[in-house]
Amino acid sequence: MSAELLKSYRQIWKNRTLISDDESPENVLKDAITRELEDANSHPRVRKSIEYKFFTATKRITESHLPSVDKVALIQLHIDMVSQLKKVVQEKD
Repeated sequence: MSAELLKSYRQIWKNRTLISDDESPENVLKDAITRELEDANSHPRVRKSIEYKFFTATKRITESHLPSVDKVALIQLHIDMVSQLKKVVQEKD
């Protein structure tokens, strides 16, 4: 399922470079979503919050032409990654 989901992710974010140094599709996908949510591709002064990035990602997914099953799976993966990122932030505080 992860390879198919990665393919779906690539359809939505066509110009996004995804690093796959012999990693599993699941790890590549999770890394890409984490970078997206952390706004890692933006300059630190203009980065948006995780909540804002989650909202825009969810909107982009729901407005895409992907099958509903893929949309739900990608949104669920985004939810899981936001939860993980929030835990890390809480543990640092």
